Formats: sequence, C-alpha cells, structure tokens
Amino acid sequence: MSAPALSAVLWDMDGTLVDTEPYWMAAETPLVERFGGTWSHEQALGLVGKGLEDSARIFQDAGVRMGVQDIIDHLTDDVMRSLSETGVPFRPGARELLADLRRAGIKTGLVTMSLRRMATTVVDLIDFDAFDVVIAGDDSTRPKPFPDPYLQACDALGVTPAEVVAIEDSPTGLRSAVASGAAVIGVPLMVSIAGAGAHAVWPTLEGRTAQDLASFHADHRAKEAAK
Repeated sequence: MSAPALSAVLWDMDGTLVDTEPYWMAAETPLVERFGGTWSHEQALGLVGKGLEDSARIFQDAGVRMGVQDIIDHLTDDVMRSLSETGVPFRPGARELLADLRRAGIKTGLVTMSLRRMATTVVDLIDFDAFDVVIAGDDSTRPKPFPDPYLQACDALGVTPAEVVAIEDSPTGLRSAVASGAAVIGVPLMVSIAGAGAHAVWPTLEGRTAQDLASFHADHRAKEAAK
C-alpha cells in the first residue's frame, strides 16, 4: 500500500508564519509592572507557544490582579494594535512558501493559540487568499501541546494527519503537531526546540518550496512505513 500524498500544510502563526513574539513580549512587561511586579526575558520566553489561558494564569501568579479573560483581551489588543501599525512581519520565506502552496493547489490551515480575532486580523492583512481554514485558541477543545487543534484543522479540511505537514517554532507547538500524527518540521526562532520531537529542523523557510514540503512528507511517510 502506497503512502498518502501531501494534501495539506498546517502553519503555526506566532513565531512561525509571522514574527509577532516581540510584540507579545512588549505588551507583557508593562502589564506586570502596572501591578508592581517584574517580568524577565526568560519568563517571557517560557510563554512561547503556550495557550493563552495558561499564560494568563502565569501572569496572575506574577501579581497581575485581573481575570484570565481580561488579561487575554488586554494582551491581544496590544499586539493587534502593533500589527495594525506595522503590518504583517512575515518570517523569512514564509510568505513565499505559503503563496507557492496556494499555486500548487495544496490546502493550507492556520493553527494558532492566539484568539480568532487576532488570527483573522493577520490573515486579513495578507495580500492573497492564504488559508482554507483557521483554528484559533478560542476554537480548540484543548490547547497545544494536546493534539486537538491540529486534529480539528484536519477534520475541517477533510484530510487525515497522515496527509499533512505541520510547521512549528516552539516545543509546545511541536509536541501538539507530532501527537496529531502529522509530519512535522521545526523552524526555531526564540527558544530551543531540541527534544520536542520534530521530524526535521529547517533553520529557515527562505528558499523553500511546495516541492520541498512534498519531498519531506514523502520521505517521512516512507520511513514510517518501513518501521
């Protein structure tokens, strides 16, 4: 029995498709300081890839006297304001690869722990029809590192995880994608992804094409079939 062909590519958003992590970090420090606390760069890095509710509870532990949803809304508003002022800060090669996938007729999905209203803002700022489906943090039954967001995206696209490549930049996101059964590429940005289970690590997406993803997918599935 032949291995399934590549049918869809699922993208993480923050840190993978777009370099918004500095916007999140810029919003976090003044929020904690407003309540008399301190917030280090190391603490900020610890939130990369986490679900927003989990992150909000960490801010509460740091002294932020606000409800979980209020913290989420406050940070999301700050990041959305930065995006509206600066545009979409694509990671190198991401826009070009996404456009090549669209030309090749390969389905695409965005799988993010950011709120849908922020994900929609990013998607709307892209100057072509970029995604067939968006699964956001407020859509998922359980957040990353659970596989739910990726499985929900597969269901929405009408594909199986065996037909999918997922692209992620954080350990939390990688564990979610790997647990779903997809073939997973890690493209690190701010934190180490060593030991998170990526099936391949690409230092950058620059110069990569839809054919590169199809070849990676075929190689991965062949290795899985040979086990």
